[in-house]
Amino acid sequence: MIEAAIAWLFSVFAISKIGLTAVFVISFVSATLLPMGSEPAVFAMIKANPELFWLTIFVATVGNTLGGMLNYFIGYEAKQTFAKERKSPWFGWLERYGAKTMLLAWLPIIGDPICAVGGWLKLPALPCMLYMAIGKFLRYLVMTYLLLSVPEGFWHGIASWLG
Repeated sequence: MIEAAIAWLFSVFAISKIGLTAVFVISFVSATLLPMGSEPAVFAMIKANPELFWLTIFVATVGNTLGGMLNYFIGYEAKQTFAKERKSPWFGWLERYGAKTMLLAWLPIIGDPICAVGGWLKLPALPCMLYMAIGKFLRYLVMTYLLLSVPEGFWHGIASWLG
């Protein structure tokens, strides 16, 4: 189901035609609480346009950070929803380390909720955004580097297997 949704999204945004705009939108949407990853779009863009490596990483980081900030502001306004969870150790950890916890916003599954909880705790927005951006930038840089390190024959094998 998720694969079909991602395939549909890629066809709608036609990554080869729209390029950086698609990377931005996909990175933004994937940072929200929706279950979607942006790494395939970033990798596809860089693989098709190696000269846009740094610009693509930057655009993905900005889109993903802004999506994280959307979660932050949703959490900021959702105080009543989380009120009963306030006593959990998770909240104590976030309160103790403050905005620095946003460095973990890149993590799968828990990263997006961390942003929302940071807003709920009313952690300062600018430091949260900066720490989010640092974590997300490092994730895109490492993930893209690792994907580009995979031998070309591997990708051709996957392409032929997919048909």
